[in-house]
Amino acid sequence: MIEQAIEKLREQQSGVKERSAPWMVAEQLMDICRREPASAELIAQDLENASMSIVEAEKKIKAFADKHKTGNFACVTPAEAEDILREFYGLGTSEKTGLGDRRPKLIDLADFL
Repeated sequence: MIEQAIEKLREQQSGVKERSAPWMVAEQLMDICRREPASAELIAQDLENASMSIVEAEKKIKAFADKHKTGNFACVTPAEAEDILREFYGLGTSEKTGLGDRRPKLIDLADFL
């Protein structure tokens, strides 16, 4: 199923400009597929639906970036993008970490004093 999902992602990737935002979405989804066979199956099924394409997924990431824009600058971290993709494709939390939020927690050094 992993290869089938990757094949579908590459097919959609071939329809967009190399290194564009949708192209990069496909790259990130391929990484998820390689790590998580169960997610690869869901992604392969979802890619059959035009409303679940890499272009549509990229629109969700862009909306997040636009919402968090500072002046003329917008940025989405890889962890944030993965969280958005997981929500969009209904993948749940990462099988590898078991955590939905992979961002490091801040430690207050005053707690140790």
